[in-house]
Amino acid sequence: MKTTDPIADFLTRIRNAQQANHRVVEIPASNLKKRMTEILYENGFIYRYKFDDNGPQGTIKIALKYDPVSKVPAIRGLERVSRPGLRHYQHVDGLPRVLSGLGMAIVSTSKGVMTEKEARRQNVGGEVLCYVY
Repeated sequence: MKTTDPIADFLTRIRNAQQANHRVVEIPASNLKKRMTEILYENGFIYRYKFDDNGPQGTIKIALKYDPVSKVPAIRGLERVSRPGLRHYQHVDGLPRVLSGLGMAIVSTSKGVMTEKEARRQNVGGEVLCYVY
């Protein structure tokens, strides 16, 4: 099945897997989704990931992170911002601060996909893809 919004599908698969208390979620791969997975890992939102290049598209296996005591997921919320029907672009001065800096926004810029903090550091704006907190 071909989805019209692969980023929303990526976020929804992670959200659904966490609600069902799954340890691992498998997602069809793309370069954008791979970069978003790396950003989630670098910021401590997921435990581990692996890229499998089986078949024409390949898959991403993500090991989800939970609190060892309370079993609460590390990702409390995933929110899609820019969608195919309504793109959301921001200049570097207008980049959002998610939960006063406790969360992050993933931004697609001319210098690649990065967090809003990194975009501010490199002084570039772009398309705000999603919020993670």
